[in-house]
Amino acid sequence: MSEPGSRAYRSIRDWAGDERPRERLLEHGAETLSDAELLAIILRSGLAGENVVDMARGLIDTFGGMDGLLRAGPKALQRAKGLGPAKAAQVAAAIELGKRAQALSPAERPDLRTPERVYALLGPRLMGARKEELYCLALDTRGRLLGGLNAVVSGSANMVGLRPAEVFREAIILDAPSVVLAHNHPSGDPRPSPQDISTTKAFIAAGKILDLDVEDHVVIGTNSWVSMKRERMAFS
Repeated sequence: MSEPGSRAYRSIRDWAGDERPRERLLEHGAETLSDAELLAIILRSGLAGENVVDMARGLIDTFGGMDGLLRAGPKALQRAKGLGPAKAAQVAAAIELGKRAQALSPAERPDLRTPERVYALLGPRLMGARKEELYCLALDTRGRLLGGLNAVVSGSANMVGLRPAEVFREAIILDAPSVVLAHNHPSGDPRPSPQDISTTKAFIAAGKILDLDVEDHVVIGTNSWVSMKRERMAFS
């Protein structure tokens, strides 16, 4: 039985779908969530008799607000109620990622408005690669890279079966206005194949539906590259 004036316990499972933090983030964006709800997603689970959102609120209060939480180190986090080594590490890692992202200046993010710059970024990374890798590089409004350099798919010579939702996932999460596609040809010959052209057309069409511009598709070979946009392949 709860104490007078205390909040009745409700498990996250009892919440309606549009109340749950994770579902709301995916549907409406992270900016719509409170600090406690964002922290709850990182924590994942609460305590006996205390759901994860209430636990997150208590954790923020323990450290005197978000400012205090952001200054807390891993050892201090471990001493907080409900945080063992695993959860303390999760919170500390999220805080550190936020600090690193905030420390990045726009000048440190590469400008990818030309295929030459795309090749300069990915060419050394793909040199000698034996498998085909496809990249979807999310760009901001000034053509600078958002997010990381993670291949959408690796080891497949067949892009036909790829779903646009899979290719554009990170760009959509980052709310990017445009992307540049890039992939390598392990043979060393960067000339786009008929399959490359047809698949790129499909991605361009899907991007328009998602309000996402595909700026170019750069095919990388051995010390060489081809801009499909510059060569008027797939791009009208």
